[in-house]
Amino acid sequence: MKVGGLHHLALLARDVAHVAGFYRDVLGLEEAQRHLHPDGTLRSIWLRLGTGPAFLTVEQADASAARAGEMGAGLFLLALSIPAAARAEVVARLWGHGVQVEKESRWTVYFRDVEGNRVAVSHHPEDTPADPA
Repeated sequence: MKVGGLHHLALLARDVAHVAGFYRDVLGLEEAQRHLHPDGTLRSIWLRLGTGPAFLTVEQADASAARAGEMGAGLFLLALSIPAAARAEVVARLWGHGVQVEKESRWTVYFRDVEGNRVAVSHHPEDTPADPA
């Protein structure tokens, strides 16, 4: 048996709808499905990552699990792939939504989502059209 690829990445959030809205509205991810707790409250929102089978899930942070130490160390960085030619458009979209770009490298743009998670969009190893080859 071998691993077939990425299935999903999960972010814990205090406000699932707000965080999922950031990834949907600012980064253009398509909402695929919502899951509810038995009492009908929102448990998670699954967003499609590109055209493949992978998802980003935004899940309700469970305070009791956090107190019990079940979450351990958190996610260091969520890096999403973009085409190099789309970089300027993505950066403009971030600024248009009031998202401050924290750092840029030759291939990657770094910023924070609405709950402070570190996020990047990257076109590595593809250079932008204006970059020297």
